Amino acid sequence: MEDHYKSLQREYAGKQEGYYDGDRRELLRFIPMGAKTILDIGCGSGNFGQMVKRERDCIFWGVEPNREAAERAKEKLDKVINDAFSDKLAEIKDGFFDVICFNDVLEHLVNPEDVLSQCRGKLTGNGIIVASIPNVLYYPVMESLLIRKDWQYQDAGVLDKTHLRFFTKKSIVRMFEDNGYEVIAITGINNFTGFRYKIINIFSLNLLKDWKYMQFVVQAKNK
Repeated sequence: MEDHYKSLQREYAGKQEGYYDGDRRELLRFIPMGAKTILDIGCGSGNFGQMVKRERDCIFWGVEPNREAAERAKEKLDKVINDAFSDKLAEIKDGFFDVICFNDVLEHLVNPEDVLSQCRGKLTGNGIIVASIPNVLYYPVMESLLIRKDWQYQDAGVLDKTHLRFFTKKSIVRMFEDNGYEVIAITGINNFTGFRYKIINIFSLNLLKDWKYMQFVVQAKNK
């Protein structure tokens, strides 16, 4: 297990410059207007939180295990914890956050179910989880698998080599419901617009509609 952990650390250390810097503006619309306290787990260098703080009147915290990214985030957010998320982190108060965000993070975890379970107690009464999760049924992935008969890991994207878990829309909903949440909404984002996909989906009578989304964004609250 230790050797596996060290191998993963080397993979993260080798990420291209900019991997931790996306502001994920497409996710802003999923953050409720009235949210006053927000926690971003896997906040990277803090650009998403910085963007949210410009658009919303809120307190924004981040948790980021990568030291260099966390140091950059500290210049932008109200508080940054350089560690992996755990309910043992004393700074993360129970019942404090209106929103907890996972921007393409849960798929990197060995046990995302455990982390989601721990987060339940950190939400306010009306608090929600907002999570962007890659869709393994994304058309370019499925085309590679079914036509080229290949499953090739990459430095980023749906088949990021540091992903430990893979999800479909159905399995995302099941994961949240099995861990004490009610899914309020699940929305596909970052559409694939290739002509070949459109033709195949028409002939399938729209059965492949989920294949056009690179990610799904789930909004969920405590049951």
